Amino acid sequence: MLLTALALTIAVPQQCRAFDTRLPAPLAGWTRNGRDFDTGHAVTLNAGRDGIAATTVRIRKAGTFGIALDQPGWIDVAPMRGKPLESRAHGHGPECSTIRKIVRYQLRPGTYRVTVNKLKGTRARLMLVRY
Repeated sequence: MLLTALALTIAVPQQCRAFDTRLPAPLAGWTRNGRDFDTGHAVTLNAGRDGIAATTVRIRKAGTFGIALDQPGWIDVAPMRGKPLESRAHGHGPECSTIRKIVRYQLRPGTYRVTVNKLKGTRARLMLVRY
């Protein structure tokens, strides 16, 4: 019986008393609002009636970058004149955060188009995360 109780406490997610209060360092800017899509802060984009929001981002130094999103959706990153890149990893945001999805890409210096599809709401919150 003790093992059953222990298993249930492990399987049930913890109750969140507050959201976005204990984000890891790369995601700490999630609660700050910014104008441009970049690291250090999040932006809120309007989605069209088709459930699509888009923006651009300039990468100055090559590395692994994540696109954090506040809701379910399909995230594509593509060079300005190219096809969408293959993602490196998919995951969820930290427990007790309003981040629902993070998709990682290996990016080189340049300008990229970021498109988020299949959004349910009229707005989407995104953040560029450097790993």
